[in-house]
Amino acid sequence: MDSAVKDKMQPTLPSGPEWPEQERAEQLARGAALKWASGIFYRPEQLARLGQYRSREVQRTCFLEARIKSVVYSYLEGVQTGVWQLSQALKAAQGAREALSQAHGLIRGMAQASKTLEALREQVAQHKQLQALSQLLPRLHAVPASVTNTKMLINAQQLLEAYVSLRELEQLQEEAWVSLGGLELPVFQGLDLLAEALGHAVEAAAGAAGQLARTDPALLVAAIRVAEMEAGRTTPLRQVPRDWRQRCLQALQAGLEQVHFGTTVLPEPGALAEWLKALQVALPAELVTAEALVAPCCPPHYNVVQLWSHTLHSGLRCSLQQLLEGPELGAADAFALLHWALHVYLGSEMMGSLELGPEADVSQLEPLLTSANIEKLEATFVVKVQASVAQWLQKALDGEVAEWGREQEPNTDSSGFYHSPMPAIVLQILAENIHLTSMISESLQHRVYGMALSELGTFLRSFSDALIQFSQDHLSGEAPAPHYVSYLLAALNHQSALSASVSVLHLDGVAPGALAPVEAALDELQRRICRLVLEALRVELRPLFAALPSRQWLSSSELLNHVCQQTSNFCRNFWRVRNPAGQMLLAEAERTVAVQYLHALMQGRLVCRSADERTQAAQCLQHDAAQFKELFLSLGLEESAHCTPVLLAVRELLNLCDPTLLGLEVAGLQQQFPDVSEDHVSALLDLRGDVSGEQRQAALRSLGAGPPPSPPTGRRALFSLVPAPTPSLSTCLLGLCS
Repeated sequence: MDSAVKDKMQPTLPSGPEWPEQERAEQLARGAALKWASGIFYRPEQLARLGQYRSREVQRTCFLEARIKSVVYSYLEGVQTGVWQLSQALKAAQGAREALSQAHGLIRGMAQASKTLEALREQVAQHKQLQALSQLLPRLHAVPASVTNTKMLINAQQLLEAYVSLRELEQLQEEAWVSLGGLELPVFQGLDLLAEALGHAVEAAAGAAGQLARTDPALLVAAIRVAEMEAGRTTPLRQVPRDWRQRCLQALQAGLEQVHFGTTVLPEPGALAEWLKALQVALPAELVTAEALVAPCCPPHYNVVQLWSHTLHSGLRCSLQQLLEGPELGAADAFALLHWALHVYLGSEMMGSLELGPEADVSQLEPLLTSANIEKLEATFVVKVQASVAQWLQKALDGEVAEWGREQEPNTDSSGFYHSPMPAIVLQILAENIHLTSMISESLQHRVYGMALSELGTFLRSFSDALIQFSQDHLSGEAPAPHYVSYLLAALNHQSALSASVSVLHLDGVAPGALAPVEAALDELQRRICRLVLEALRVELRPLFAALPSRQWLSSSELLNHVCQQTSNFCRNFWRVRNPAGQMLLAEAERTVAVQYLHALMQGRLVCRSADERTQAAQCLQHDAAQFKELFLSLGLEESAHCTPVLLAVRELLNLCDPTLLGLEVAGLQQQFPDVSEDHVSALLDLRGDVSGEQRQAALRSLGAGPPPSPPTGRRALFSLVPAPTPSLSTCLLGLCS
């Protein structure tokens, strides 16, 4: 390469902004040179080496220029080679273009030629179809007969033979379709209906699996084999898959549910217990049959026993849900269903039987009754039982009330106590219902327990109301009872029997005070009966006490003998009341007599005119106290606590000779009987007949002189039950004068 060419090839380095790196390099070079030069001139002794520096920089500059030229020459050679290769590629592209143009022309010519061969191609295709049809024609002629034969096989329940025939027909149909290029022949139009008929036959056999396993297991095996062969077959793309295995399993379940839980076999109201009892026998037997007879007829992956148990469980659950959505069950049906579903179904008598394998376990499935179902059944049972219990108790009470007007006295037991089966019947009804629900659940038992206590309280209130009406009718004369008091005493025995036996209703796990309302109602009933008995006693004694005290009373004990005789006659049957109620009633009778006696003393019918009369009155009081004590002890009272003390206390008040000491006696009277009032004391002082106004006031002041006394132990109020007498005129005048 000559110098002219080299000069042409030498590049002209651009300046300015096109090469910023060059400009920066120059700036750095100048900066370095200036730095070096400033160092030289700053130190004059270095000027001697300036020539050496110049020659070294000249050499370095020449070396750099040589390297730059070498790089530029290499770059220019690569560019020249690339330009040459591009020119060669352009020539090749032009050649390919020409070849493609020629090929396009040839293709257009061939397309025009192929149009002339189209008719020939159609004729060839028709010829092939005719050839295939001629080959298949003998077999196609036999298709209608094969279809008829297959139908006969299906009707004869020869399912395996029918399936083989159907598969041959379908294979022939597929072969003809492929050979004829997708042409469907009319002769095969009935194959889909034929396949559907065979599918229905397989389903029907599977639905009657339980019966066929006993009578015709070969038919069941054939149906299962047909379903399995169909499941293992590769279905052509143009054919809809026939899932006969799934249909077979569904038929097994549907047939089993229909046998045991069809809508026609749901129990009528009141027949639920029998239906459940039948299922208790039928379901385990069905599982045993499935394991012994049906399972050997099916492939292992069918899990026949598990399928049977789950199907039966699901069908039973649905049937029970339908039953609960219908009319409300009665108490017996609700109880039978709760007991059966919660205890019998999963127990050893049914699904938990040792004769059944683990495949039959349904304990992990949804329970037969949901918590809402159980809540509804328990509420229904409690409501129904409550209505029945209320009816039974009312019937028992009506029977008892009907006997109160009899001409005969109440019945007695072997010990002579008044007796009636009513308390035992009442408690037995309640206790049996409480005990019965322990077979279901603790929650139901607690519900029935609360219901029983509520009904017992209602019964006691009704009993009390009946006694009040009985008393009103008798005392008013509308319906006098020949043995009024005896039946009241019998009622007191009934209350005692209920009180003694009510603890049998106690339920473990219940709060200790659960029986408190019932016990309070029993106590109130006892008080009510006692009040009625004592009211009858007061009615009988009131005319006799109207003649006490009197001059005749001072001179003769005849009046008191009449009182004692009447009291004895009235209380003669008190011994037929069981203790402690008998003792309590005798004590209350003595207390009533004492109150009536005090009330008679305070009526002002007798005023002693002399010391002899006061002594005589005191002796009468002492005699009466002794006679009353003897009377009540003879009636069976263990201790006389009312008549003797109060009459002896009044006796001391009358027997006092010095009226100025009355304050001490009044204070002593108040110590024994803190409920005595000024009116009572004033009326008793009137009986003496010798108390002046000043002495009266002194005696009355002694009532409030000391601290209020506390009542003696075991002694109940007495004077507070005596109506306060109206003060006499002399007493009022004396009070005004003071």
